[in-house]
Amino acid sequence: MRVLFVEDDAVLGEAIRDHVAANGHAVDWSRTIGDAASHLDVAAYDLVLLDLQLPDGKGLDFLKRLRQAGNITPVIILTARDRVADRIEGLNSGADDYLVKPFDLGELSARLSAVSRRYAGNPNPIVHLTGGAEVDLAKRLVLVGGVQATLTGREWAVLELFLHRPGMIVSKRQVEDALYAFGAEIESNTVEVYISRLRRKIGRDAVVTMRGLGYRVAVQ
Repeated sequence: MRVLFVEDDAVLGEAIRDHVAANGHAVDWSRTIGDAASHLDVAAYDLVLLDLQLPDGKGLDFLKRLRQAGNITPVIILTARDRVADRIEGLNSGADDYLVKPFDLGELSARLSAVSRRYAGNPNPIVHLTGGAEVDLAKRLVLVGGVQATLTGREWAVLELFLHRPGMIVSKRQVEDALYAFGAEIESNTVEVYISRLRRKIGRDAVVTMRGLGYRVAVQ
């Protein structure tokens, strides 16, 4: 996934950014609302991690503006405010989850995955692909014929892009954006190279080419 992380605390921010990135996600870290808004104007994100107290405004006001503008990107609030009233206000403002600082980084990973699965329309972390591959999104594990397949971070990014849109066509440009978020150099055949790698690892029948449109993953 591509994650926009909005947090002004340097020490905490670095720890969270590194942890989320270590889990295989691309992370853009913004320290102000203005910077976060600029990122959202030019890139598509799968999820936003949002602090509430920022140097140039309140995170809740930023969240409300996003929802009023029709932006449905999942948002998880990260804050030290632990009152029930604060949680209710955050959720009613359009947040998908609310995590109180300090929190365990493992719990953050679990909540991030859970919110992502809900938006993909499948809360079950286990996905079965045509051809026999089994993907555990929570554990970031792929089994083909009972044998674990090892995917690179960029290969995971492409596979997750498909699995978040099960059965839907994903354009070449969307795949390019997922790879670009990981700093991959995009050449004319980059998408085809990664699709070929995925097919070798998870099964040739798992990724279907839709000529002139893009690709889709066949889910059982």
